[in-house]
Amino acid sequence: MRVPLSWLREYVEVPADAAPEDVLEALVSVGFEEEDVHGFGLQGPIVVGRVLSFEAEPQSNGKTIRWCQVDVGEGEPRGIVCGAGNFLEGDKVVVTLPGAVLPGPFPIAARKTYGHVSDGMIASAKELGLGQEHSGILRLGELGLDPEVGTDAIALLGLDDVAVEINVTPDRGYALSIRGVAREYSHATGAAFTDPGLREVDAPGTGFPLLIDDRAPIRGRVGASEFIARVVRGVDASAPTPPWMIARLALAGIRSLGVLIDITNYVMLELGNPIHGYDLDKLSGGITVRRAEPGEKLETLDGQVRTLHPEDLLITDESGPVGLAGVMGGGTTEMSDTTTNVLVEAAVFDPVSIARTARRHKLPSEASRRFERGVDPLVAVVAAQRVVDLMVQLAGGTADALGGALQPEHVIEGIELPAGFVQGLIGVDYMAVEVEDALRMIGCDVHEATAGWNVIPPSWRPDLTDKWTLAEEVARISGYDRIPSVLPTPPSGRGLTPAQQGRRRVSNALAAAGFVETPAFPFTTEEANDLHGSASGSHLPSIKLANPLDGQAPFLRRSLVPGLLQTAHRNLSRGLTDLALFEVGTTFVPEPGVVYGTESVPPLAVRPDAATLAALDASIPPQPRLVAVLLAGNVAPKQPGRAPEPAGLAEALDAVRVVAAATGVTIDVAQGARAALHPGRTGVLSVAGTEVGYVGELLPAVAEASDLPGRVVVAELDLDLVLSIAGEKVVAASLSTYPAATQDVSLVVGADVPAAAVREAVAEGAGELLESLRLVDDYRGQGVPEGSKSLTFALRFRAPDRTLTAAEATDAKLAGVAVAAERFGASIRD
Repeated sequence: MRVPLSWLREYVEVPADAAPEDVLEALVSVGFEEEDVHGFGLQGPIVVGRVLSFEAEPQSNGKTIRWCQVDVGEGEPRGIVCGAGNFLEGDKVVVTLPGAVLPGPFPIAARKTYGHVSDGMIASAKELGLGQEHSGILRLGELGLDPEVGTDAIALLGLDDVAVEINVTPDRGYALSIRGVAREYSHATGAAFTDPGLREVDAPGTGFPLLIDDRAPIRGRVGASEFIARVVRGVDASAPTPPWMIARLALAGIRSLGVLIDITNYVMLELGNPIHGYDLDKLSGGITVRRAEPGEKLETLDGQVRTLHPEDLLITDESGPVGLAGVMGGGTTEMSDTTTNVLVEAAVFDPVSIARTARRHKLPSEASRRFERGVDPLVAVVAAQRVVDLMVQLAGGTADALGGALQPEHVIEGIELPAGFVQGLIGVDYMAVEVEDALRMIGCDVHEATAGWNVIPPSWRPDLTDKWTLAEEVARISGYDRIPSVLPTPPSGRGLTPAQQGRRRVSNALAAAGFVETPAFPFTTEEANDLHGSASGSHLPSIKLANPLDGQAPFLRRSLVPGLLQTAHRNLSRGLTDLALFEVGTTFVPEPGVVYGTESVPPLAVRPDAATLAALDASIPPQPRLVAVLLAGNVAPKQPGRAPEPAGLAEALDAVRVVAAATGVTIDVAQGARAALHPGRTGVLSVAGTEVGYVGELLPAVAEASDLPGRVVVAELDLDLVLSIAGEKVVAASLSTYPAATQDVSLVVGADVPAAAVREAVAEGAGELLESLRLVDDYRGQGVPEGSKSLTFALRFRAPDRTLTAAEATDAKLAGVAVAAERFGASIRD
């Protein structure tokens, strides 16, 4: 919300020397967020001038310029070159003299152009920041002004005003008005406030047919609760909008569209109640507010023909729809330059209905922004009167007795506020009188009750619905700085769960190993799910979103790899070629044949029972947490005397070992297959015989499809499954003080025998003395029989209570070899 300070001062006593920053500071103290300060960006001298004479001079480029003599109150006229042709001799205009600065910034200086020295510039409305009109200069006579030559044009046109901008949260719609902001400034500073919503009004008039026909309200909510119609006859739509109104609207972010529309926008900003004006002569009969019929269409003011939804609330006459209620008017009855009689509409519409219509048609407007947050039901009649008065004053109209009003009695239920509740909730020892004063300050009626107070909120505060919202208001008005900053003491036995601790260990370990965590959106395509979310690449069920953020990626992911591929592509496109990425996140794995999302949401006001919660849980697909890594480029860059080291399968396996160490498990690797991975460079990861993930190199075609050059390796593990196998505690191994005995052994086995199986057999046979067993070589070639391979293992033995002899280590090694020989026919290589 942008608030011009001159407008704010009309309703609250802002000190004359108060800077915009001072006003923002006061509004921040009552809970608003500071956004910006807006002005016209002008610097004088900018004065009123009179065109004494001009000569039209055609140019070779087809353009005609005017060499003007302009009186600016200096005795001698100034020569100014002007490209516009919409003014006459004797017209008073705005002249920017050398040294002035226009928005941009655009400094003005005397300069030679078209064969003349132009000693200034005659300005258009756009150049002054007063609108978008740039085809001709601003003629002050058209604005109804006849100032003295040499008068300061900045002050004359209200261009010395500034506006402060604040962010208004959805629950405080009353602050989308000068009235609301002025009241809040008064709360913050104690300055005297004059409520423009308390103006005296005339009787709305009678004789104009009005009907609210909402016999089948949507979700129990009636679309319109109040409708005021006033008539003004004999308006002059060509009358100029006063400069002060144009300036205030411009500062508030609304451009001038003619005096009639400007008045309705001005009153909306002033009082917070949107107003719509109809050309009375274009209406057929009376007005009916109703829901749309299936297939109905409406051409709105933006020129779009819209197909209406049965939930849309309409303003209609005998010819059909003439407006989307609370959102935008229709083109057939809009006010124009030929309008002479105006029907003024001020209404109160249901916030939910207006919000749904605006979103359904992708048609946000200043009116819908206010209606969907709730407007003061008692200010509509005042807003209608204000529009009538301004049209009479500025457009020469006459208030007519024709009109109508549908105004049901407005009753606000009281809220019981127990004594001591505010103090207990906020943590500040407020006195009872402080609570009462704060609530009365914001407009509440406060009455003492047996156990505290009965509080009736003001009509403009629909957000005050219970004792908690009242307590928040007391805290806000009394000052947030009074709330103590005290960290609560957590009860013993609480904190992170074992699963949360495990996930945190994994993330910290991977980050310490040089990987960068890159969380991605959980949305992907069905093709990516089939390629990366299943071992075979076959079509498995995926969860499709009903209203996706991206229509090209409407499915929830079954794997983290697609998101890592997108992140890698984005980084590569920005020149980051060496990547080590990881993500820990949820995936969505529906069970075949199960339909999810069919359970209806229980009412918000009713606490769900155990059966309802169980049904809701059953309507959600399993969401296992996975950890995935991706490496591309080099793990070590090129250096003097050292070639670059490209990332490969070994580095991905190192990342798997990091996860294994962080979770306290042993992860085995065996040859495997995966749809998106290279068939000879893919491993299946398992813990205690249970498959938990995979590691491998992407197929070149898959990497190329993701615009990733070179080799890309990935690994993905079911982290929830790994942690469940590991158990709740990770027990650190005890350290022996005795030296280790190391030995190597090379075993010849069949080429189709997995190295992991041979390793497992050797480890099983070696017994408890074996501390470490690592595969260091896989050789196939000369000296090894065809169809066989030589696997070399490095073994480390250690005893907890003594120094091992070489014979003990050798016996343990040979025991392991014997098991491998029994299972796979392994023999020691000569």
